[in-house]
Amino acid sequence: MAAEEGVGNVKRQLAKVFEKSLRATVPNEADVEPLIVPCAANFGDYACNNAMSLFSKIKGKNADFKNPRSVGEAIMKNLPESEMIESCSIAGPGFVNVVLSKTWLAKSIQKMLTEGIETWAPKLSVNRAVVDFSSPNIAKEMHVGHLRSTIIGDTLARMLEFSGVEVLRRNHVGDWGTQFGMLIEFLFEQFPEWENENEIPIQNLEAFYKQSKKRFDDDPDFKEKAQKAVVSLQGGDPKYRKAWATICEISRREFQKVYERLGVHLEEKGESFYNPYIPSVLESLSKDGLIEESEGARVIFIEGKKIPLIVVKRDGGYNYASTDLAALWYRLNEEKAQWIIYVTDVGQREHFEMFFHAAKRAGWLPADDKEYPKVNHVGFGLVLGEDGKRFRTRSSEVVRLVDLLDEAKNRSKQALVERGKAEEWSEEQLVQTAEAVGYGAVKYADLKNNRLTNYTFNFDQMLNDKGNTAVYLLYAHARICSIIRKSGKDIEELKKSGVIVLDHSDERALGLHLLLFSEIVEEACKNLLPNVICEYLYNLSEFFTKFYSNCQVVGSPEETSRLLLCEATAVVMRKCFNLLGITPVYQI
Repeated sequence: MAAEEGVGNVKRQLAKVFEKSLRATVPNEADVEPLIVPCAANFGDYACNNAMSLFSKIKGKNADFKNPRSVGEAIMKNLPESEMIESCSIAGPGFVNVVLSKTWLAKSIQKMLTEGIETWAPKLSVNRAVVDFSSPNIAKEMHVGHLRSTIIGDTLARMLEFSGVEVLRRNHVGDWGTQFGMLIEFLFEQFPEWENENEIPIQNLEAFYKQSKKRFDDDPDFKEKAQKAVVSLQGGDPKYRKAWATICEISRREFQKVYERLGVHLEEKGESFYNPYIPSVLESLSKDGLIEESEGARVIFIEGKKIPLIVVKRDGGYNYASTDLAALWYRLNEEKAQWIIYVTDVGQREHFEMFFHAAKRAGWLPADDKEYPKVNHVGFGLVLGEDGKRFRTRSSEVVRLVDLLDEAKNRSKQALVERGKAEEWSEEQLVQTAEAVGYGAVKYADLKNNRLTNYTFNFDQMLNDKGNTAVYLLYAHARICSIIRKSGKDIEELKKSGVIVLDHSDERALGLHLLLFSEIVEEACKNLLPNVICEYLYNLSEFFTKFYSNCQVVGSPEETSRLLLCEATAVVMRKCFNLLGITPVYQI
């Protein structure tokens, strides 16, 4: 079913009611946007805060209003009848506080249960977005920085997809550049029969990269060969192209092991894809007078920055900026994206600021950041070890992500075995639950922090079943499912025949929090902050705990209503897990 505009979004629905009142209160003031906010404690559920700003606009023009409070009183008086609103009151200088009708809250939750959580999806004003994330370098191990980019990028893509946006998930891998000369020459040297072998026995591409780099640094003859190999590769020589493709494929298989564990889907369009577009893109920027000569390089000067953006190096080679400009041109003109989101560490912020500024100077992007098409750099902090330094293994090597994820799974499996689940469950269920909990714990530990901050990677904390962790939340969800199972009732039948009632204050508090879901997802999308969803999810589990402690479910006169409330909580929790890329657990 097509969702009514903002049907699950309480704030938007209230805004529609107050819009009518504002038009009646100040008919001569055009386009007054209702300012609806969640209410301060105990005054109500929401408040309309237009009175003060409106009074300063109409002061002197309208004798009916003596002060902001009188404007607030008129707004309240002019409210049309609405089944949403139980009562209103005025506070301070004209804040209109609203108590929502518990009957309406209950009906809204019931409607979601029968029509599906999709009816609560926010509606964004964007049709198509690119999320550029993960983006490791060929021939190098993915490290924890790539882990953060992959987890955050996947969640942003999921949030936007749920909100009706077509998302192009792009893996902008580093698969082009001068390093391929030495890798290809080293491949020829180490494996002369490479073209005839089905499987080149390179076990560790990172070690292969380091060995080839050492040869490049130590041996002038090898260095010369490697530099010639770059020219052959870029000139399209079939043998060199094939060797390049072989090295890329070995890397890709390693990356895929990480993506499979994380359940992440991406479409690769690496640096090599955009390379052919660079000359014409730079040509058009030159024609527009944006590119200038400076100290032998070609650059774009950026207002307020001492150093210009170099787009062609002194040796005539291209760099990140040239590739990024070509990729942005392609995304705007060929893929017709309205919103392009780049997920990388905060250390790259200045590069993106300069490159975005250049795109504005070129007229590719509007001067106003609120207008579309728009670009955002989604920066994130470092992953730290428990010593407070960058997270590495003891040998100071970067940790292999596959090993890290496997350890999370193994620890989570061990905890289940210690709880006697190996006797109760099949091996398959044990492994599936261990994966859901282990990988979910790693994702949630990353996502629950504001992404701009550094976070400390600690297995004991993230796999703790108490506190704000994925383990606690997955167990909480499994317990809700168990309550419904143990009731012996068919929940699908109850959805058709039962009625939700929110008479107890803890039922009402839980119901209200469930209805915040849509505006929380909208806020997370607009600000590109997944931690907003984590906070909502954790608070939801707290509201549920309070409700379950004070309201008997099974065997009470209100059993049907309360089972439906349990089901609604489980449905919203599952959608939150889904947005965070976490697989729910139904039994524990």
